[in-house]
Amino acid sequence: MTPKVQRAVPPFMQIADHFRVKIKEGELPQEAKLPSIADIARDWGVATATAAKGIKQLQEEGYVRSSSQGTFVDLGRKLTSGPDRLQMLRATGSGFRPGEAVEIISAELVPAPAHVAEGLKIGEGDQVVQRRRVYRDDDGVVAVSTSWLAGAMAEAAPELLEVGPLPKMTFGLIEDRTGRRAVRRRDMVAMCPVPDGIAEVLGVEVGEQALTMTNQYWDQHGEPTEYAQDFLGAGRELSAEYALD
Repeated sequence: MTPKVQRAVPPFMQIADHFRVKIKEGELPQEAKLPSIADIARDWGVATATAAKGIKQLQEEGYVRSSSQGTFVDLGRKLTSGPDRLQMLRATGSGFRPGEAVEIISAELVPAPAHVAEGLKIGEGDQVVQRRRVYRDDDGVVAVSTSWLAGAMAEAAPELLEVGPLPKMTFGLIEDRTGRRAVRRRDMVAMCPVPDGIAEVLGVEVGEQALTMTNQYWDQHGEPTEYAQDFLGAGRELSAEYALD
C-alpha cells in the first residue's frame, strides 16, 4: 500500500514514525538498508528536504546511521526496555535485538518488598517470584533487570523458578499458561541507589545513584501481572518522541 501523508502530523515526522515502527517491530533489523532519500520523497509525495528531515529525526533518536553508502538501521547503544521487548516478542517472536544476549542470574521465591507488594496488590512479605537477568550487547551491560510476579504464577509456570531463559520470555509464558495477556503498562523513570547484588554487575558502588525504569503491567481484566525494574548500564539513555498535534 502506498503511504499517504496525514495533515495532522508534520510529514517529516510521519516518515520517521513509519520507519521507527518497522525498526522496533523487527521488520527492519540491524544493518537493514532504508530506501534512499529520493525514493522516500517519491513514495511519500514530499520534497527531498522533507524526506531528509525524517531520516535526520531517526538519526537523532538513535535508530539509524547514514553514510555515502546509504542509511542503515543502527541501534547502537539504544536501550531496549521491557515494553520494547514485549512489542518485539509479539511482532517477531523474539524480544532481543541483534547482538544482544541475556544471562539469568537468579530465579527464586522471595518475600515481597513493600513497593513490589503495592504494585502487585498483594501483602508485604507474601511470596513472589523474583527473576533477575543481565542484558548485554557489544558495548557491555545494557541493564540489570529484575521482575516480580505473584508466587501463584509459579504453579502455572514452574519454569519461572529455573535459572535459564524462558521459551517466550515472561510475557509470553504467562499468557500461554494462564490466558492473562498484558494489555496496559505504566513506566516510571527515576534515579535510585544501586542495591547490593546489582552494583557489582554494573561496576559501581552500592548506593551509587543510577538511572532506572520501572514497568508495571496489567492484564485484560485490570489485574496486575508483573512489576519490573531495570537499572541501566553506564552510558545508556532513555528517550521518547511524540507528536504534539
